[in-house]
Amino acid sequence: MPITKGFRALVDEAMAQVKTYSVDEVRARLNDPKAQIVDIRDVRELTAGTVVGAYHAPRGMLEFWVDPESPYHKPLFADEGREFILFCGAGWRSALAAKTLQDMGMRNVAHIDGGYAEWVKQGAPTETLEERKARKG
Repeated sequence: MPITKGFRALVDEAMAQVKTYSVDEVRARLNDPKAQIVDIRDVRELTAGTVVGAYHAPRGMLEFWVDPESPYHKPLFADEGREFILFCGAGWRSALAAKTLQDMGMRNVAHIDGGYAEWVKQGAPTETLEERKARKG
């Protein structure tokens, strides 16, 4: 069966429908308690580091962690007073994920343009999992 709508079309549609922040816009909100940055990358991608303070929610579990009816629900995602700013490696998966969450009814969701690659390229703060563990004690 041929693909009738490729990934690029899906990503373009998502980008047109979700809020997209630049690295600078998100960087300015790193200490904002109303902003929760969410790393949706695969656990294997975390060895390269992550955005300081990001919450890891793997893309494959995101819908289950967000839905209060799911046995896998994470209460963090029920906080309607926060904006959840997603990122992935390049901004494609996070655009698709943000659109899916909007389709589920969330309005407090956005993503980072260019993803983690752009974050690192612009010299924004990162941390490794080891650094995070050491900081938390």
